[in-house]
Amino acid sequence: MKPGIHPEYHEINVIMTDGTEYKTRSCYGKPGDTLRLDVDTKSHPAWTGVQRMLDTGGQVAKFNKRFAGIGTRSK
Repeated sequence: MKPGIHPEYHEINVIMTDGTEYKTRSCYGKPGDTLRLDVDTKSHPAWTGVQRMLDTGGQVAKFNKRFAGIGTRSK
């Protein structure tokens, strides 16, 4: 490795979404900083398999209302 071009690698605290903590080494912030995760393997649907229902009905209705006249011919 070339000297002087790489960021400092130090220990930080990571707090998961459920409150559990662990220490790891990273280039994030300063030594001893805390990184709070918004999404992790315990809460993300890709890992849990649990999907949240969104307001798709409202979004579809809004789309249909907005673009209802497109594609119709008027003579």
